[in-house]
Amino acid sequence: MTRTAAETSTPLPPEAVHVLDVAHVDGDVYAVEVRGHRLLVDQPEETGGTDTAPTPVELFAASLATCVAFYAGRHLHRHGLERAGLRVRTEFTMAADRPARIASVRVTIAPPPGLSEQRRAALIAVASHCTVHNTLHQPSEIGIELEP
Repeated sequence: MTRTAAETSTPLPPEAVHVLDVAHVDGDVYAVEVRGHRLLVDQPEETGGTDTAPTPVELFAASLATCVAFYAGRHLHRHGLERAGLRVRTEFTMAADRPARIASVRVTIAPPPGLSEQRRAALIAVASHCTVHNTLHQPSEIGIELEP
């Protein structure tokens, strides 16, 4: 028998649980509600979707990129440095075998112009500790179940 995270962990207080709701919209389009924000996902036309929104996998990679950007940006701000010009690019490849998954991810930080080598190195160190990056290195328990 497989145990879910809820069965193996100490119960969390309700305010510690983050809830996202996903609902079917049309075809391969789904909407996710996050704290009152609504995001859509779809699939490319070549895989049967209508390409009206990013795929879930693209949003996964975007989560990593935006988390890295946030950590880098906060580091710059904390040290009184300008964030203007900060950019992050994420490139990923899909695995050729099964199960379906991302095989590799490359994250590149373009720091603001004029940043010293020491500050550039610090950006890498700080950004590599973002929450999404940490979760990929220390995977969380995932339970998938049917609603009663």
